[in-house]
Amino acid sequence: MSNKEIPFSLESPRYNLSDLRQVMAFLIGDNGCPWDRVQTHQTIRKNLIEEAYEAVDAIDSGDSDRIKDELGDVLLQVFFHSAIAEKQSDFDVDDVADNLCRKLIFRHSHLFGDDSADNPEDVLRLWDKNKMKEKSQESFSETLSDVPEGLPALMRSEKLQKRAAKVGFDWPDAKGALDKISEETEEIERVFVEAGCPSHSKLEYIENPDLFDAVEDELGDLLFASVNYARLLGIDPEVALNRANNKFIKRFTEMELMAIEKFGGLSTISLEEMDQLWEAAKEKEQK
Repeated sequence: MSNKEIPFSLESPRYNLSDLRQVMAFLIGDNGCPWDRVQTHQTIRKNLIEEAYEAVDAIDSGDSDRIKDELGDVLLQVFFHSAIAEKQSDFDVDDVADNLCRKLIFRHSHLFGDDSADNPEDVLRLWDKNKMKEKSQESFSETLSDVPEGLPALMRSEKLQKRAAKVGFDWPDAKGALDKISEETEEIERVFVEAGCPSHSKLEYIENPDLFDAVEDELGDLLFASVNYARLLGIDPEVALNRANNKFIKRFTEMELMAIEKFGGLSTISLEEMDQLWEAAKEKEQK
Protein backbone atom coordinates (compact mmCIF):
# COMPACT_ATOMS: atom_id res chain seq x y z
CA MET A 1 0.00 0.00 0.00
CA SER A 2 1.39 3.41 -0.94
CA ASN A 3 1.46 6.31 1.47
CA LYS A 4 -1.25 8.05 -0.58
CA GLU A 5 -3.65 5.18 0.14
CA ILE A 6 -3.16 5.34 3.90
CA PRO A 7 -6.21 7.17 5.32
CA PHE A 8 -4.40 9.05 8.11
CA SER A 9 -1.54 11.55 8.32
CA LEU A 10 0.08 13.95 10.77
CA GLU A 11 -1.27 16.82 8.64
CA SER A 12 -4.72 16.49 10.17
CA PRO A 13 -5.46 19.54 12.38
CA ARG A 14 -6.94 17.45 15.22
CA TYR A 15 -8.03 13.87 15.87
CA ASN A 16 -10.71 12.66 18.31
CA LEU A 17 -11.84 9.38 19.91
CA SER A 18 -13.82 8.40 16.83
CA ASP A 19 -10.66 8.82 14.75
CA LEU A 20 -8.69 6.75 17.27
CA ARG A 21 -11.16 3.91 16.83
CA GLN A 22 -10.69 4.08 13.05
CA VAL A 23 -6.89 4.22 13.37
CA MET A 24 -6.89 1.07 15.52
CA ALA A 25 -9.24 -0.72 13.13
CA PHE A 26 -6.88 0.12 10.27
CA LEU A 27 -3.76 -0.97 12.17
CA ILE A 28 -5.14 -4.45 12.93
CA GLY A 29 -6.83 -4.78 9.55
CA ASP A 30 -5.59 -6.78 6.57
CA ASN A 31 -3.68 -3.80 5.16
CA GLY A 32 -2.45 -2.56 8.52
CA CYS A 33 0.64 -3.15 10.64
CA PRO A 34 2.15 -6.68 10.54
CA TRP A 35 2.81 -6.56 14.29
CA ASP A 36 -0.47 -5.00 15.41
CA ARG A 37 -2.71 -7.34 13.45
CA VAL A 38 -1.31 -10.53 15.03
CA GLN A 39 -1.74 -9.36 18.64
CA THR A 40 -4.30 -10.88 21.01
CA HIS A 41 -5.71 -9.96 24.41
CA GLN A 42 -3.11 -12.26 25.96
CA THR A 43 -0.06 -10.97 24.09
CA ILE A 44 -0.64 -7.33 25.06
CA ARG A 45 -2.23 -7.75 28.50
CA LYS A 46 0.95 -6.77 30.40
CA ASN A 47 1.20 -3.55 28.42
CA LEU A 48 -1.90 -2.25 30.20
CA ILE A 49 -0.22 -2.70 33.59
CA GLU A 50 3.02 -1.10 32.44
CA GLU A 51 1.26 1.88 30.86
CA ALA A 52 -0.84 2.42 34.00
CA TYR A 53 2.31 2.58 36.14
CA GLU A 54 3.95 5.00 33.71
CA ALA A 55 0.83 7.17 33.87
CA VAL A 56 1.03 7.21 37.68
CA ASP A 57 4.71 8.18 37.45
CA ALA A 58 3.80 11.03 35.11
CA ILE A 59 1.07 12.21 37.49
CA ASP A 60 3.58 12.21 40.35
CA SER A 61 5.93 14.33 38.23
CA GLY A 62 3.29 17.03 37.80
CA ASP A 63 4.30 17.47 34.16
CA SER A 64 1.10 18.08 32.18
CA ASP A 65 2.66 17.08 28.86
CA ARG A 66 3.87 13.78 30.32
CA ILE A 67 0.49 13.12 31.93
CA LYS A 68 -1.27 13.75 28.62
CA ASP A 69 1.14 11.47 26.78
CA GLU A 70 0.97 8.61 29.28
CA LEU A 71 -2.83 8.78 29.58
CA GLY A 72 -2.87 8.43 25.81
CA ASP A 73 -0.85 5.22 26.12
CA VAL A 74 -3.37 3.88 28.66
CA LEU A 75 -6.21 4.84 26.32
CA LEU A 76 -4.41 3.06 23.49
CA GLN A 77 -4.60 -0.20 25.43
CA VAL A 78 -8.36 0.20 25.92
CA PHE A 79 -8.92 0.86 22.22
CA PHE A 80 -6.46 -1.88 21.20
CA HIS A 81 -8.29 -4.54 23.21
CA SER A 82 -11.63 -3.22 21.98
CA ALA A 83 -10.46 -3.33 18.36
CA ILE A 84 -9.28 -6.93 18.76
CA ALA A 85 -12.66 -7.86 20.26
CA GLU A 86 -14.54 -6.04 17.50
CA LYS A 87 -12.54 -7.88 14.84
CA GLN A 88 -13.64 -11.13 16.50
CA SER A 89 -17.28 -9.91 16.59
CA ASP A 90 -17.18 -10.08 20.38
CA PHE A 91 -17.68 -6.46 21.53
CA ASP A 92 -16.50 -2.99 20.54
CA VAL A 93 -15.42 0.20 22.29
CA ASP A 94 -19.02 1.48 22.29
CA ASP A 95 -20.01 -1.62 24.28
CA VAL A 96 -17.22 -0.78 26.73
CA ALA A 97 -18.53 2.80 27.06
CA ASP A 98 -22.14 1.59 27.41
CA ASN A 99 -21.20 -0.85 30.17
CA LEU A 100 -19.21 1.82 32.00
CA CYS A 101 -22.00 4.41 31.82
CA ARG A 102 -24.53 1.92 33.17
CA LYS A 103 -22.14 0.98 35.99
CA LEU A 104 -21.60 4.64 36.96
CA ILE A 105 -25.33 5.36 36.93
CA PHE A 106 -26.17 2.25 38.98
CA ARG A 107 -23.48 2.84 41.59
CA HIS A 108 -24.28 6.55 41.98
CA SER A 109 -27.75 5.75 43.26
CA HIS A 110 -27.72 8.95 45.36
CA LEU A 111 -27.84 10.91 42.10
CA PHE A 112 -29.70 8.61 39.72
CA GLY A 113 -31.79 6.63 42.23
CA ASP A 114 -33.64 6.92 45.51
CA ASP A 115 -30.67 6.79 47.89
CA SER A 116 -29.14 9.82 49.57
CA ALA A 117 -25.55 10.73 50.43
CA ASP A 118 -24.50 13.92 52.19
CA ASN A 119 -20.75 13.33 52.33
CA PRO A 120 -17.96 11.34 50.65
CA GLU A 121 -18.22 8.57 53.28
CA ASP A 122 -21.89 8.02 52.46
CA VAL A 123 -21.03 7.91 48.77
CA LEU A 124 -18.41 5.20 49.32
CA ARG A 125 -20.81 3.19 51.48
CA LEU A 126 -23.45 3.27 48.74
CA TRP A 127 -20.85 2.49 46.09
CA ASP A 128 -19.81 -0.66 47.94
CA LYS A 129 -23.42 -1.69 48.58
CA ASN A 130 -24.39 -1.21 44.94
CA LYS A 131 -21.24 -2.94 43.74
CA MET A 132 -22.10 -6.03 45.79
CA LYS A 133 -25.64 -5.97 44.43
CA GLU A 134 -24.36 -5.56 40.87
CA LYS A 135 -22.03 -8.54 41.25
CA SER A 136 -24.66 -10.63 43.10
CA GLN A 137 -22.37 -10.91 46.10
CA GLU A 138 -24.17 -11.96 49.28
CA SER A 139 -21.19 -12.07 51.69
CA PHE A 140 -18.16 -9.93 52.42
CA SER A 141 -15.96 -12.98 51.85
CA GLU A 142 -17.04 -12.88 48.22
CA THR A 143 -15.77 -9.32 47.95
CA LEU A 144 -12.35 -10.52 49.13
CA SER A 145 -12.28 -13.33 46.56
CA ASP A 146 -13.18 -10.73 43.93
CA VAL A 147 -9.85 -8.90 44.38
CA PRO A 148 -7.80 -10.01 41.31
CA GLU A 149 -4.81 -12.25 41.92
CA GLY A 150 -3.06 -10.52 39.03
CA LEU A 151 -2.60 -7.32 41.05
CA PRO A 152 0.84 -6.54 42.48
CA ALA A 153 1.04 -8.27 45.85
CA LEU A 154 1.32 -5.06 47.90
CA MET A 155 -1.66 -3.52 46.15
CA ARG A 156 -3.72 -6.70 46.54
CA SER A 157 -2.91 -6.86 50.26
CA GLU A 158 -4.05 -3.28 50.74
CA LYS A 159 -7.31 -3.89 48.89
CA LEU A 160 -8.04 -7.01 50.93
CA GLN A 161 -7.39 -5.16 54.18
CA LYS A 162 -9.56 -2.21 53.15
CA ARG A 163 -12.46 -4.48 52.31
CA ALA A 164 -12.15 -6.36 55.60
CA ALA A 165 -11.99 -3.03 57.45
CA LYS A 166 -15.41 -2.06 56.06
CA VAL A 167 -17.05 -4.58 58.39
CA GLY A 168 -14.92 -3.52 61.36
CA PHE A 169 -12.20 -6.17 61.08
CA ASP A 170 -9.31 -3.78 61.60
CA TRP A 171 -6.87 -2.41 64.15
CA PRO A 172 -8.17 0.60 66.10
CA ASP A 173 -4.99 2.46 65.11
CA ALA A 174 -1.61 1.92 63.43
CA LYS A 175 0.11 0.96 66.69
CA GLY A 176 -1.55 -2.46 66.65
CA ALA A 177 -0.25 -3.10 63.14
CA LEU A 178 3.25 -1.95 64.16
CA ASP A 179 3.22 -4.40 67.08
CA LYS A 180 2.16 -7.10 64.64
CA ILE A 181 5.26 -6.40 62.54
CA SER A 182 7.45 -7.05 65.59
CA GLU A 183 5.49 -10.22 66.33
CA GLU A 184 5.93 -11.52 62.78
CA THR A 185 9.66 -10.75 62.88
CA GLU A 186 9.94 -12.83 66.03
CA GLU A 187 8.02 -15.64 64.30
CA ILE A 188 10.61 -15.75 61.52
CA GLU A 189 13.40 -15.89 64.07
CA ARG A 190 11.62 -18.72 65.89
CA VAL A 191 11.32 -20.77 62.68
CA PHE A 192 15.07 -20.56 62.08
CA VAL A 193 15.92 -21.40 65.68
CA GLU A 194 13.62 -24.42 65.76
CA ALA A 195 15.15 -25.63 62.49
CA GLY A 196 18.66 -25.28 63.91
CA CYS A 197 19.64 -22.61 61.39
CA PRO A 198 20.46 -19.50 63.45
CA SER A 199 22.67 -18.10 60.70
CA HIS A 200 19.73 -17.13 58.44
CA SER A 201 21.69 -18.30 55.41
CA LYS A 202 20.09 -18.38 51.97
CA LEU A 203 17.49 -21.11 51.67
CA GLU A 204 17.27 -23.66 48.90
CA TYR A 205 13.89 -25.33 48.56
CA ILE A 206 15.31 -28.57 47.25
CA GLU A 207 17.59 -28.92 50.31
CA ASN A 208 15.03 -28.14 53.01
CA PRO A 209 11.49 -27.70 51.63
CA ASP A 210 9.83 -27.64 55.07
CA LEU A 211 12.02 -24.78 56.32
CA PHE A 212 11.67 -22.92 53.03
CA ASP A 213 7.86 -23.14 53.17
CA ALA A 214 7.77 -22.11 56.84
CA VAL A 215 9.95 -19.05 56.30
CA GLU A 216 8.09 -18.07 53.13
CA ASP A 217 4.81 -18.30 55.05
CA GLU A 218 6.05 -16.15 57.95
CA LEU A 219 7.73 -13.65 55.63
CA GLY A 220 4.43 -13.25 53.80
CA ASP A 221 2.77 -12.46 57.14
CA LEU A 222 5.48 -9.87 57.85
CA LEU A 223 4.93 -8.15 54.49
CA PHE A 224 1.16 -8.28 54.98
CA ALA A 225 1.54 -6.65 58.40
CA SER A 226 3.79 -3.96 56.90
CA VAL A 227 1.16 -3.14 54.28
CA ASN A 228 -1.43 -2.95 57.08
CA TYR A 229 0.72 -0.51 59.03
CA ALA A 230 1.21 1.69 55.96
CA ARG A 231 -2.52 1.65 55.18
CA LEU A 232 -3.48 2.70 58.70
CA LEU A 233 -1.01 5.58 58.50
CA GLY A 234 -2.59 6.68 55.22
CA ILE A 235 0.54 5.82 53.23
CA ASP A 236 0.37 3.95 49.93
CA PRO A 237 2.76 0.97 50.33
CA GLU A 238 3.46 0.85 46.58
CA VAL A 239 4.51 4.50 46.59
CA ALA A 240 6.56 4.02 49.75
CA LEU A 241 8.41 1.01 48.33
CA ASN A 242 9.06 2.76 45.02
CA ARG A 243 10.44 5.72 46.96
CA ALA A 244 12.80 3.32 48.75
CA ASN A 245 13.75 1.78 45.39
CA ASN A 246 14.64 5.17 43.94
CA LYS A 247 16.56 6.10 47.09
CA PHE A 248 18.53 2.85 46.82
CA ILE A 249 19.44 3.58 43.19
CA LYS A 250 20.58 7.11 44.07
CA ARG A 251 22.71 6.01 47.04
CA PHE A 252 24.20 3.05 45.21
CA THR A 253 25.17 5.30 42.30
CA GLU A 254 26.85 7.76 44.66
CA MET A 255 28.59 4.88 46.46
CA GLU A 256 29.97 3.57 43.17
CA LEU A 257 31.21 7.04 42.13
CA MET A 258 33.07 7.28 45.45
CA ALA A 259 34.49 3.78 44.97
CA ILE A 260 35.73 4.63 41.47
CA GLU A 261 37.37 7.81 42.76
CA LYS A 262 39.06 6.14 45.75
CA PHE A 263 39.64 2.53 44.69
CA GLY A 264 39.01 2.32 40.97
CA GLY A 265 35.65 0.59 41.33
CA LEU A 266 33.43 -1.60 43.51
CA SER A 267 34.78 -4.96 42.38
CA THR A 268 38.11 -4.47 44.17
CA ILE A 269 36.86 -3.52 47.66
CA SER A 270 35.46 -5.42 50.62
CA LEU A 271 31.90 -5.40 51.94
CA GLU A 272 33.08 -3.42 54.97
CA GLU A 273 34.52 -0.73 52.70
CA MET A 274 31.27 -0.70 50.70
CA ASP A 275 29.33 -0.16 53.93
CA GLN A 276 31.54 2.79 54.79
CA LEU A 277 30.99 4.31 51.35
CA TRP A 278 27.25 3.63 51.64
CA GLU A 279 27.08 5.57 54.92
CA ALA A 280 29.08 8.38 53.34
CA ALA A 281 26.66 8.48 50.40
CA LYS A 282 23.73 8.48 52.83
CA GLU A 283 25.24 11.35 54.81
CA LYS A 284 25.89 13.32 51.64
CA GLU A 285 22.28 12.83 50.55
CA GLN A 286 20.92 14.02 53.90
CA LYS A 287 23.06 17.16 53.77
